[in-house]
Amino acid sequence: MTPSTIQPLSNLGHAWDQAAEGWSRNSALINAWLADVTPAMLDAAGIAPGSRVLDVAAGAGGQTLDIAQRVGPHGQVLATDISNRILALAASNLRAAGVDNVQTRVADAQVLGLEGANFDAAVCRLGLMFCSAPLTALTGIADALKPGGRFAGVVFSTPQTNPCVAILMATACRHACLAPPSPFEPGNLFSLGQPGLLAELFAAAGFIGIEVRPMAAPFRLPTSAHYLDFIRSAGSPVMQILAPLSPGAQASAWADMADQLEKFAGAQGWQGPNELLLCSGSRPAD
Repeated sequence: MTPSTIQPLSNLGHAWDQAAEGWSRNSALINAWLADVTPAMLDAAGIAPGSRVLDVAAGAGGQTLDIAQRVGPHGQVLATDISNRILALAASNLRAAGVDNVQTRVADAQVLGLEGANFDAAVCRLGLMFCSAPLTALTGIADALKPGGRFAGVVFSTPQTNPCVAILMATACRHACLAPPSPFEPGNLFSLGQPGLLAELFAAAGFIGIEVRPMAAPFRLPTSAHYLDFIRSAGSPVMQILAPLSPGAQASAWADMADQLEKFAGAQGWQGPNELLLCSGSRPAD
């Protein structure tokens, strides 16, 4: 396997700039959604007190705070993201939490621009799938790790195991009169969910001891309306598709999504099925 051509992520950075406020505002919801996944990711990366950690595609800093607290005062964290706006919010959120062992840097995950192998561990929570050249991103992360350092990343699995997200994307494309993209096309939400692909990419980037673990991560909310409110404020890919439509056409699309998502409502509230893949590996020791 050879690295694919890197596509500029300027549009992606702009899109996440637009979604940054909503993503930050919904931090509590996101943390609850990923309450099992995030600590499993940190464990898989071998993050411990005193570790120096690279957090790629850090977003508004939810997992960054968890990392900073785990590494403690003798550890360090570098949080990177393609979006200047969301990273500024992350820095503000971390300051508000009293964290002082985190630095931030605006950087494309595919071109981190880091010198030397200085990190004990690295993580990327729900960012790798947006890369047009994920192997290039993984190789750069591997190069930033010390020999024996570990990396753990989390991505969406398949459309079949993520029916809510699949409904959103398919419905948005239909209302926008767009042909739905191939689910495994590079840069799409499900681009790394194809069975075996993630492990293959990790191996091609030089990682060893690779493990891939499917993890259920359902959304548990009072109603589907709460889920759609979150998507409206923080669901950048869906918002990008609907952006060119008139307000009336957008309202029609959202109503269509709401009707389809109602099937996941029950006596205990609304529970949207969702599955993620946690993949981890180590850079070989010298």
